[in-house]
Amino acid sequence: MVTVVLPGYSLQNKSWLEETARTINVEGEIRAIYWDHWEDPVKKFNAKEKARLINDVAGIRSVDIIAKSIGTLVAAYMIQKSPVKIHKVILCGIPLNDLSEPEKEVIKFALRSISPGQVICFQNDEDPHGGSGMLKSFLSDAGSPVELISKSGDDHEYPYTDEFKKFLLG
Repeated sequence: MVTVVLPGYSLQNKSWLEETARTINVEGEIRAIYWDHWEDPVKKFNAKEKARLINDVAGIRSVDIIAKSIGTLVAAYMIQKSPVKIHKVILCGIPLNDLSEPEKEVIKFALRSISPGQVICFQNDEDPHGGSGMLKSFLSDAGSPVELISKSGDDHEYPYTDEFKKFLLG
């Protein structure tokens, strides 16, 4: 089993990535994914290509995914095109305000593609990239019975590693 941790787009997400990977403490390999544009701003970020590369690295192992912000789109592409067995998925701070309609459709498809007990969403109620009320409507429109954990907060921070671990090990 490999647990892939996918951060948000900006370099500010590096500390979340490292803290989550360090503290998650689940069995198997933990893969913290660093975006190459953090080191080289000339590099263009392509969520679909990132998903393909990560799936290639994961190989045929079962995969757990913890994703934040734009990492949730990468996770959706991974689920959509995955040659690996997706075990459990944690999506945090899906940035509905920042995604195009086609990107939202990719997320809807991914959420319908995996069993409801395998995926959970954490969304702060006043996340500036889309609050939990907006995500609840989105999930309803998608026909997805995915569990949504609404957290009190007006930021885009998701430091809920104890809850992540409980879900992954449950």
